[in-house]
Amino acid sequence: QVQLVESGGGLVQAGGSLRLSCVLSGRFFRINAMNWYRQTPGKQRELVASITSGGTTNYADSVKGRFTISRENAKNMVDLQMNSLKNEDTAVYYCNAELYPLCSAGTTRTYWGQGTPVTVSS
Repeated sequence: QVQLVESGGGLVQAGGSLRLSCVLSGRFFRINAMNWYRQTPGKQRELVASITSGGTTNYADSVKGRFTISRENAKNMVDLQMNSLKNEDTAVYYCNAELYPLCSAGTTRTYWGQGTPVTVSS
């Protein structure tokens, strides 16, 4: 089965940095995109950053210029470098993958990691 495991979350002071990593394992045909989401209590899960199989990136306006998403294709890994962290960045961060399964006829399926908490002190 497909599994995504996040790591790197923790407690950091405002203005500091963290690097989140997500490792994708299991059997699939192709990665269409990998994404990072975050969620706080009482709010909808929001897309933070995404990267396509071709390397195109997209960021939420709130993190643009501070966060960088990158792929390590040989390891099926996606990282999120978070700099200049703010209190508003406090959330549980989730790795997400849009994959073409082995049985796919051109339709992607979405998989989620378990989440890693990030707390920015204020």
